[in-house]
Amino acid sequence: MSAHATAAAHAHAEDHVPTMWERLPWMAAALGFLGCLAGYVFEGPKNFAHAYLVAFMFFLSLGLGAFFLVVIHHLFDAYWSVPTRRFLEHLACLLPWMALFFLPIGLLSGDLYYWMNVDPAKDHSLAVKQVLFNKATWGVASAALFGIWWLWTHRLRGWSLRQDETGAAECTTAMRRWAASGIFVFAFSLTAAAIFWMKSLEHQFFSTMYGVYYFAGSVWMTLATAYAIALLLRRSGRVPMMGQEQFHSLAKLLFAFTVFYAYIHFSQYFLIWNAAMPEETFWYAKREQGTWAIVGWVIILGHFVLPFLVLLRIDAKLSTKVVIPIFVWVWLMHHLDLQFNIMPLVQPEGPAFLISTLGALLFIGGLLAALFLWDLRRHPAFPLKDPRMGEVVRH
Repeated sequence: MSAHATAAAHAHAEDHVPTMWERLPWMAAALGFLGCLAGYVFEGPKNFAHAYLVAFMFFLSLGLGAFFLVVIHHLFDAYWSVPTRRFLEHLACLLPWMALFFLPIGLLSGDLYYWMNVDPAKDHSLAVKQVLFNKATWGVASAALFGIWWLWTHRLRGWSLRQDETGAAECTTAMRRWAASGIFVFAFSLTAAAIFWMKSLEHQFFSTMYGVYYFAGSVWMTLATAYAIALLLRRSGRVPMMGQEQFHSLAKLLFAFTVFYAYIHFSQYFLIWNAAMPEETFWYAKREQGTWAIVGWVIILGHFVLPFLVLLRIDAKLSTKVVIPIFVWVWLMHHLDLQFNIMPLVQPEGPAFLISTLGALLFIGGLLAALFLWDLRRHPAFPLKDPRMGEVVRH
């Protein structure tokens, strides 16, 4: 890596984000907090709790997707992803902060999870799953998940920042070791989070693909976000070696996960519908009532068909006029997909606008954006002494 690039990275690490960008997340969070209060008072605890859970799972998926991308970077040792690693580490390190945003879910768990208010002796489907769905297990598992995410994400970033200072080989070795165990930790923790916090809303439901389904959507949204952040960092001059290969590779992965998500979602639907078991099919039957059936078709067309066709062409993957609208679309479709999973419990006839929905998104998103910008300002914007940085600069 050139001395000029290193000096630029250190200089930018000391720069402050423009005032407007510093204030905007806090303004959004304040407005969102007021929206949450209004939603809780005027729409009721039950509606608020479900809308808040949608926002929580939405931003949780961003942190989990970043955790996955950091892990596979170290496992595959690809040089193209080196410039993206640092901001992905910052996104992954937002996962422990999600514990604070989890507090309203814990306090309103009785309004969210039916099984918390039911005697298992009177519900056979709950009785057979009682070892999993009980308040003690739910609480301990929730706390353990945040602890696990804190340990792995901060270890990976900690060794990464130490590498900036020393450039020692032990840092690279340590990150690869944490990534080797991290891929299993990621898989189990994401699946547990999806089951305990989202799938258990309807405890009768069986699906062995639900964790993979949430994983596919999470990484899909994170890749779009990573492309957008990389574009902003390059244009601001903070990561000058962010080139065509990085953007093309991110867009190819986005295209791949577009297909992967469609495959997983269709497979879940196909297997459940063909088996025709009431404890499984009721989940889809409920989501064919009222205007939720239309939402289902919007997800099919908007979550798969549209981005699939747009991202087929190589030039489209590198055109900001194409990809920027697609990124906004990806966020909208992922949020709609989570609404499709959660909101039919309180809106059985179809989706309706709630102040709580917008308030929760602004509140959680604003505070997370402020934390991300704080991390981005405190540390170099890219790994300074990564052993593969020379390849990045040459290419």
